[in-house]
Amino acid sequence: MKKIGILFLSLFITTITFSQEAEKAKSILDEVSSKMGAYENMLIGFSQTLSNEDAGIKDGDEPPIRGEINLKGEKYSLNYLGNNFIYDGTKLYVINNDEKEISITNGDLGGDDGFIYPSKLLTFYKEGYNFEMGKLKNLNGRKIQFVTLNPIDSNSDIIKVELGIDAKTHHIYNLIQTGSNGSKTTFTITKFKSNQMLSESFFSFDKTKYLSQNYTID
Repeated sequence: MKKIGILFLSLFITTITFSQEAEKAKSILDEVSSKMGAYENMLIGFSQTLSNEDAGIKDGDEPPIRGEINLKGEKYSLNYLGNNFIYDGTKLYVINNDEKEISITNGDLGGDDGFIYPSKLLTFYKEGYNFEMGKLKNLNGRKIQFVTLNPIDSNSDIIKVELGIDAKTHHIYNLIQTGSNGSKTTFTITKFKSNQMLSESFFSFDKTKYLSQNYTID
């Protein structure tokens, strides 16, 4: 009976510890989201790398893919993989510069494909994840606190997400997404500017401009 009591107490303490760690992890993410979301706008340059040990693809085998995104509230202008994505708060314009084709859809980029898009960095964690504290690491002379996010959905294409937070600035440093297929995608923020002077039409789609360049618009 005594052993059962000790086991129960141990499980109880462990449950409380995990709960406190989860609350601490979520508090850190909320602070980051609140701080970065309070900027009038943000310019984020990033690099993306992919590795998959099961497929023989090691980190560093391929050069990083680079991109850049301007964010203002729900609006954004994203340059990624040679394409431009403009979301004006209502419609999404995907501009394929190689094919000179433009598709227009209502609403933002979805997450149905299990991919966390750069435009979702400040909000993706708010639904569908459990949290736990990760390690505090020294990366490039900066103290980076990692928070691990585990999907609640057991059928998710994502196994886990590790979000690195700069302990000094409370800005996102990087995001590491591990997929169910063994792939690991890492986004690292390489440039950050806030409260830039942007024109009122910055997040607007200029239809006349692209028609004059012989783009096809769907």
